[in-house]
Amino acid sequence: MDFLLILRVTQYNRADEHQYACGYPMKLIPTILCGGAGSRLWPVSRELHPKPFIRLADGQSLLQKAWLRGVTLPNVAETLTVTNRELVFKTEDEYREIAGDHHRNLANSFILEPFGRNTAPAIAAAALHVAASHGKDAILLVLAADHLITDQPAFAQAVAQAVQLATQKKLVTFGIKPSSAETGYGYIEADGNSVVRFVEKPSLETARQYLASGNFLWNSGMFCFTAGTMLAEMQLYCPEILDQTRTCLEQSRRAEGKSYTQIELDPESFSRVPDDSIDYAVMEKSGNVAVVPCSIGWSDIGSWNAVGELTPPDAHGNRIAGEVMLHDVSNCYIQSSQRIVGALGIDGLVVIDTPDALLVADRNRVQDVKLLYAHLKAEGHETYKLHTTVHRPWGTYTVLEEGPRFKIKRIVVKPGGRLSLQMHHHRSEHWVVVSGMARVVNGEQELFINTDESTYIPAGHKHRLENPGVVDLVMIEVQSGEYLGEDDIVRFEDIYGR
Repeated sequence: MDFLLILRVTQYNRADEHQYACGYPMKLIPTILCGGAGSRLWPVSRELHPKPFIRLADGQSLLQKAWLRGVTLPNVAETLTVTNRELVFKTEDEYREIAGDHHRNLANSFILEPFGRNTAPAIAAAALHVAASHGKDAILLVLAADHLITDQPAFAQAVAQAVQLATQKKLVTFGIKPSSAETGYGYIEADGNSVVRFVEKPSLETARQYLASGNFLWNSGMFCFTAGTMLAEMQLYCPEILDQTRTCLEQSRRAEGKSYTQIELDPESFSRVPDDSIDYAVMEKSGNVAVVPCSIGWSDIGSWNAVGELTPPDAHGNRIAGEVMLHDVSNCYIQSSQRIVGALGIDGLVVIDTPDALLVADRNRVQDVKLLYAHLKAEGHETYKLHTTVHRPWGTYTVLEEGPRFKIKRIVVKPGGRLSLQMHHHRSEHWVVVSGMARVVNGEQELFINTDESTYIPAGHKHRLENPGVVDLVMIEVQSGEYLGEDDIVRFEDIYGR
């Protein structure tokens, strides 16, 4: 994409145009906030496969789109992702898949949270890290990992304007020009680039008044500012969040390499950081806030109706993703990932089929899917947390079948991947190599197992599985025993630090 062309059509004078066409005057750090459960998009979204990892029709996830959105801008020094500790390897895989040769050497840094504390602590940690690494004049572009933006040229123009305001020591937010009277978004009353006030999610009547006035924008949750400006404003308006986050960073474990930094936040000190959003903690209190009004094809993909709208409707208003057979069906969104779905004589429904869970909902009630998610979580049901295919740092496993005293898994280990040296008290395991080659530690033995060969791991044996080859290792694992839970594991060594 020709960003010189994009920046030249923005509404600056010729001096500004020349400055921005040559790249931003300071380092730009796209900062991706990747958290939340996405409970309204269950059963595709799960606690350990949240909304940012949902794949759209083009095969890319929302997280991948957010990363590409940032790295293709001018003068990017590195990307910074704030996410949960459990999701870092999955996130790295997502980036690696789309980086290509052009962005393969770009530094990708991570701040890893042990649990969520809302956006103010996340942004405080990001600003402190960027100030220490790149200086207080470096610019953070804060992006949500689970939003969709379809107009990249318009987005680039909006960022260029936001960067100009950020260099004037403004905290900049992006306001979306509303296309309808939405009650699910917060609003910003604006006068040009000046923020008059932030307002909470309105009633429908109030939202209609906002839309008619032409002075209100949707609050997108995206921001742009220099590290120094945000730190100064946080010192004024939420000093406890800033101070406790700084203390936490000082006590946190760091790993650094040529093109990455990982900061694993210390759980004990992080628990003392107040839980608050950046809107409440800073933006709504500060008198130093600017807004960039923009039309960039933005959506927060907040429901299955929003996902369905990404698919063109047929003549009967149906939107279909996957293999579906319809008869006398209208105004439905039906998605199936693996098997055929038959629908007969229905209207206005959402049907989402996954290998282990099925959602059927009235299209007018899709916001309430989060209630089902909450019930599943309260009951400890596996489907709130995991899919049948589970991602691990070394690869994936898929539960094919399970019953009393047995479980069958398909295990895929990436080249160079190595599981921990471990032991199970209550189960034995049979491993059959389907393709590739495995290096196995089994008790006192170390052996290589080729395709169509197998080994048996008795309960109580220390064991480890490794892929020493250059192609995926695919295995079938049959577990048997009195208890088959994933928590029956004792780790002795683990290269991934679990």
